[in-house]
Parts: sequence; C-alpha cells; structure tokens
Amino acid sequence: MNFSIHNKEISGPFTIPSGIVTTELPTLEKISKIDEIGILTTKSIGPEPREGNREPILTQVAPLSFLNAVGLTNPGSEEFAKRLSKIKLPPDKFLLCSIFGVNENEFYKVAEDLLPYVDGFELNVSCPHAERYGQAIGEDKKLVFRITKKVSSLKKPVFVKISPNIELNDMVKAAVEGKAFGIMAINTVGPYPKMVDGYPVLTKVCGGMSGKNIFHTGLECVERISKITKLPIIGCGGISTAKDVRAYKKAGASYYGIGSTLTGMNTKEIKEYFHELCEDIINNTNNVIRLLKTVDMEYKKYKIKEKTDLSEDLFLLEFYDNFDSKPGQFVFIWVPGKGEKPFSVLDDQPLKLLVQKKGYFTTELSKLDKNNTIYVRGPYGNCPKVRGKVLLVGGGTGIAGLYLFAKGSRNEVVALLGARDKNHLIFKEEFENYGEVYLATEDGSIGHKCFATDFLEEILENFKADYCINCGPPRMIKTAISKEIKYVKPVNIYSSIDFLTRCGVGLCGSCATSKGYRSCVDGTFLRTSQI
Repeated sequence: MNFSIHNKEISGPFTIPSGIVTTELPTLEKISKIDEIGILTTKSIGPEPREGNREPILTQVAPLSFLNAVGLTNPGSEEFAKRLSKIKLPPDKFLLCSIFGVNENEFYKVAEDLLPYVDGFELNVSCPHAERYGQAIGEDKKLVFRITKKVSSLKKPVFVKISPNIELNDMVKAAVEGKAFGIMAINTVGPYPKMVDGYPVLTKVCGGMSGKNIFHTGLECVERISKITKLPIIGCGGISTAKDVRAYKKAGASYYGIGSTLTGMNTKEIKEYFHELCEDIINNTNNVIRLLKTVDMEYKKYKIKEKTDLSEDLFLLEFYDNFDSKPGQFVFIWVPGKGEKPFSVLDDQPLKLLVQKKGYFTTELSKLDKNNTIYVRGPYGNCPKVRGKVLLVGGGTGIAGLYLFAKGSRNEVVALLGARDKNHLIFKEEFENYGEVYLATEDGSIGHKCFATDFLEEILENFKADYCINCGPPRMIKTAISKEIKYVKPVNIYSSIDFLTRCGVGLCGSCATSKGYRSCVDGTFLRTSQI
C-alpha cells in the first residue's frame, strides 16, 4: 500500500505520538529506520526551555494504561532547531513537530524557528495537565482558530491535536476554519490522580490517561470528527492490535498513533512489533499480541533497617527485607511528597542501596533513618549474559552496579574499583569474597593513588578477560572502553552510564544514548556500539 501526506510519499501509516519513546532526537533517528512508521512525531516544543515536573511523572493504572504529567519538558525552539539540523532522516518520513505556546505569537515563533527542518506541525492545544498551555488554549475556540491560521500561513501542513475533555465540535470547527491540514485525535484523557496508601503518586497529583483504558474514547472522538470534517485524521488512543487499527480506520482515521502499547519494549522489539502488526493487518491474524509486555510499576513498602553515613555526601541504606533482582538491574525509590529517583541494586539479600547526595530528592532521602518506610518499584533493566573470565570496572557510586555480578557469578571475576577516597570506596571486603580486587583512590587513602583506569591495561595484560563490565561516570567509561577494546572484543564490553532515567519502562525516552538506545530497556548495561 502507498501512503502520503501533502504530496510526500511516506513509508507507512503509523507514528509514535508526541511525548512517548522518541522524545530525544537520537531515538527519533533510530526509530526512523522502522519502515512501518511513516510519521515521526517529536516531543512538544515551546518558545523557552522547560524542566517539566519532578518525578514521578508516570504511573500505571491498569495493564498498558497510564497516567502521565511530564510537564512539557523541552529545550526550547532555538536549541531544538540546532539539534534538528544535525540529524538525518530517511526521505520517506514525514517529520511532524509538536509545538505549544500561550498564544498565536508564541506558536508562530516556535514554528518559524523549526520551519527549515520539519515537514509539518502538530499544535498541542490539548495537554490536560499544563497550566496556561495545552487544554487551557483548546478551551478557547477563537484562540485555536487564530493559532491554526497563523501557523498554517507558513505553508506547511498543520495537524491540530484534539482534547477529548472539552467541547470537541468547537475545537474541530476552529481548526478547519484556521486552514488546518488535519486532526490528531486524541490527547490524554483527564486529568486524574492515582493514590497509594493515601498519597498521590504523581508529583503533579493529576495526570492525563493514555493506553487501553481510553481506546473507546479515542474511537468515539475519531468517529465524531470524521462527521464534522473530511480532513485527514491521525487516530490514537489504546491501539495495540490489527483489530484496533481496523476499528480506527472504520471510524475515519487515515493514520494511526501507537504509544502506551510499546511499554517495556526495547528497540529491537519495537521494530518487531510494527512489522508483526502490519502482517496481522494483511493476513487478518493476531500474532502481535505475543509481543505485548506487562510491566510492574506498583510500589512495595520497605522499612529501613540501618542507615550508614560513609561520608558527608554518601550513605548506605539497608532494609529488613530481601529483594528479587538480577545483576545490572535498578529500582526506583519513592518518598511521597518528595519525589522518586532510580538506584542500582547494590545487594538484594537484604536490599541495600548506595545513595550520593546530589540534589533535592537525595537530600530528603538522607534525612530518613532506621525504621522509616519508603516505597520501591522495579526491578528494571536487563542482565548481560557473560561466560568466562570477567573484569568488573567500577568508579564512584558505579561500584554499586557491579557487586551482584561478582556475587552471583559462576565465572572467574576480577574487580577494579576506584573512588575519590577510602570513604567513597565501598564493599571492598565483600568483593574480595568472589575474586581478586584492585583499588584506586584519587588521594591515595587506600589502594593506588590514581584513577582506576590508569592501570587497567596492566590488569588486562595479566588477566586475559573474556568480558568487561563497566559502571561509572561517562569520562571513566570512555577511557575504560578505549583501553579494553585492545584486549577484549567490543561486543563483549558492557557499560552502564548514569543517564537521566525518569520512568524505567521505556516510555518517556529521557534515558536515550547518543546512538538512540534507551538505557532503561535496551540496557542498563549496553554494548559499546549502543552508547
């Protein structure tokens, strides 16, 4: 079948809606290689940078159904334009840039900045949880008209993203009168809260609902819109199977957005999913259902057994209960009202976490003590399969990500551990239970006075490692890899870097590497070619 938008031939009828998976451009570039995805939709971009809301920003309310309140996180239109200028996309893709502002002048400014690099614009006048933006704009049909008309004057196709939470007829008619090219339907439903033990999970309290729970709402909206206008419709909301696609097509959609269904899928699995979905559409089968994943985002209570201060900015939390985790996995710690952050599982028998005070949340976490309760969700991430002689290289708090590799390994293991000083170099004796350990500190207070990577090659000469597993800051990882590839096959080198991780299940896309992989689902320990 042939597909096109505004006389541009595109490779397929699917897109991933704004704000899901492809929020960072390296991932957008990576996903662009999937044939079935013909429309590439960016995150929503505004006139100025926005940090967005503090985590948690995403919570699951039912299988493949979520509430989110990201807060329109973006770098601003000028910076985003610079980033767009550096990526390369296949010619058969339509780059749809989602934009927002408070009035027609801000929308126009953003569109003008991005104009040379995009094929069209999606007007976000429907986000239900951003004050002054999104749905607040969509409620004013005259403003929707003015925004649509002004951005359309730039002579590139404009899709108006519709909210199911406000009067639909008025929004659609305003978009049509403003010379919109098409309609994107729908944005999230709500907002709603999710409570755990009486506490709201989302820092914003309420979030927009996406996924299977809004399937019928999305379908109904598309059907209503198709009776108002014959403009092309990108239908989205709960689509996961060929049956769902057919239902949206019957309702009037020409293209289809799939987002929450991709939860938990790594990059390879997303590619397989879209291929299988199209096969199901052609053959009237339902094989794609085997690729859908269930993730656990529920919180479990853990009580602190002991808090050990190692230095003024580093402490160890030990809990009463054990935790089922594999080497290389991580968890999220949530303190109601304070937020949540991810941490490597240092040990799981019982659960132990190493915490460095860096900002607001970890400072608040440091105020807790024995018998205080926190909430844990996870584990997330995958465990690399290694066999033979394994060299573990850890720096600073990265050491926490390596101990389970030593403890649970049947392989011959050597550990090279480095830190600022002896107070920041943890678990030396524990590592020694499973193999030889080399130590390095910057001040020489324990081990060699140097960086750990300074004598890495000497160890590799003698140990003849089959695999290297690195965990630490980016600079250390880069140096370690440059030396390891002289002795170990690149495919056998795994590294974990502290990428920004906000959801843990692959949806928010914030943990993208420079190669477009999402470390939470493609890693967290990634091969060198993926970093």
